[in-house]
Amino acid sequence: MADYQVTCIVPDGADADRRIDRLGGPNWNDSIDNVIRFIKTGAHRFYTSVGGRSVWVVVRQHPTSGRDYLTTEGDGFPPNNLLSLPRC
Repeated sequence: MADYQVTCIVPDGADADRRIDRLGGPNWNDSIDNVIRFIKTGAHRFYTSVGGRSVWVVVRQHPTSGRDYLTTEGDGFPPNNLLSLPRC
């Protein structure tokens, strides 16, 4: 298992799912579906780090659609949330 830092995102495109499309970091960039699979299977872990504060990226399931999406563990520090990261 490897840990990967997430430093950027590719926001949702024109599709209806309204999820981030891709995540990226130093020397890597991958689709949201692959990152979800990596986390769920325990193959890899992902985290964000802003201002010296790191937080894990986790998989959640949308309560209405049942579709998996990514978010960060709640720590009350909005700058390290995925949607606060710059575009890749």
